[in-house]
Amino acid sequence: MPLPSPRGPVSAALLGLLAGPPTGTPSGGCDRSLALAELIEGALAHCADLLTDDDLQATLYCRYALHLHGLPGVDDRWEWHPALASATAMLETAFEDALRVATADTIQAAQAGDALSCLTAMARLNLGPSLSQYLARRATREQFVDFVRVRSVYQLKEADPHTWAIPRLRGRAKSALVEIQGDEYGNGIPARMHSTLFAQTMRSVGLDDTLGSQVDDVPAVVLAADNAAVMFGLHRRLRGAVVGHLAALEMTSALPMQRYARAATRLGLGTAGSAYFDEHVEADAVHEQVALHDLVAPLIAAEPDLVSDVLFGAATCLVLDAAVAAHLLSGWEWTRTPVTAGSVR
Repeated sequence: MPLPSPRGPVSAALLGLLAGPPTGTPSGGCDRSLALAELIEGALAHCADLLTDDDLQATLYCRYALHLHGLPGVDDRWEWHPALASATAMLETAFEDALRVATADTIQAAQAGDALSCLTAMARLNLGPSLSQYLARRATREQFVDFVRVRSVYQLKEADPHTWAIPRLRGRAKSALVEIQGDEYGNGIPARMHSTLFAQTMRSVGLDDTLGSQVDDVPAVVLAADNAAVMFGLHRRLRGAVVGHLAALEMTSALPMQRYARAATRLGLGTAGSAYFDEHVEADAVHEQVALHDLVAPLIAAEPDLVSDVLFGAATCLVLDAAVAAHLLSGWEWTRTPVTAGSVR
C-alpha cells in the first residue's frame, strides 16, 4: 500500500509523526502527538463540513490504515500508541457526531413500524440520482474508469471492516455474518475473493490495482464513506452500526451491480471487467435475505438497545453512497472531467 499524500496541515502532521519511532520520548512522538491534537482541535473548530473536508478525512484514513494493512515505512507499534490514540479520538468523536446529524432525516423518513420494516423502507428511499442507471446507459469509458477508481478505496479491502464484528456477535447473528463474509472472501478460493475480482476489474480498465493506489485521486466524501465503515467495525460499542451498514449494502446491491455489469459489457471490457459485478448480482440477492432475517433480526432480538445504532449504520451507508454518486454525476455532467481530490465543495 503506498503512503497517501497529505491534504493539509493535519494530515501532514500525522504522516510526519508516523515517520518517527513510536516511543515515549519527546523525539519519539509524545510532543508531536500533542501538537497533532492541537491541530485537530483547531481544524474542527473551523471546519464547515467534516464529511467533505479533505485534510481531516485523509487524516482519519491514514489513522485507520494502521488498523488494517498498515502504511509503508510506518512502525506497526503506532497502531495502539496511547498518545496517537488520544490525539485522534476527538476527530473520531466529531466524525460520528457529523454522521448522526447527516443521517437523522433519512432515519426519520424510514420510520415504518419495527426495525426490519424500517430497514426495508430505508433501502427503498430515493436519496438522489441513480449512478448505476447512468453508468449502464450513458457513461463513457473514462467515466467508468473514474467510477472504478472511486470504488477501489473500499472494494480492494471489501468485507474487512465488517469482519471485526464477528467476535462481537453471538449465536444465529454470528453464524449469519460468517456466512456472508465467507462468500465475500471466496469461500476458501483466493481467485473468488471479491477484492480479487475487483482488482481484476481495475486491471481491465488500466488502473493500478495495488491497495490504496487511487486514494490520492478521490475526493473527501469517498474517504468519509470508507472511514465510516472502518470506524463502525473498530469499535465494539458500534457493533449495531456495523451490522446495519452491512445490511444496507446487501439490501441495495443486486440491481445496481446488474447495471454496472451491463455498463462494463457495453464498454467492451469483457468478462474481466464484469466478473466482479456479475458475482454480486447472484450473491447479494441471497445476502439481502440473510442480512435482514438471520443477522439483524436475531441481533436486535438479543440486544434491543442496538436498534437505533443498526438504523444509524444503515443510514450512514446509504447517505454517503448517495453523496458519492451525486458528486460523481455532478462532476461528469458539468465538468466532463474525472472527479479528483480537492474538487468537493
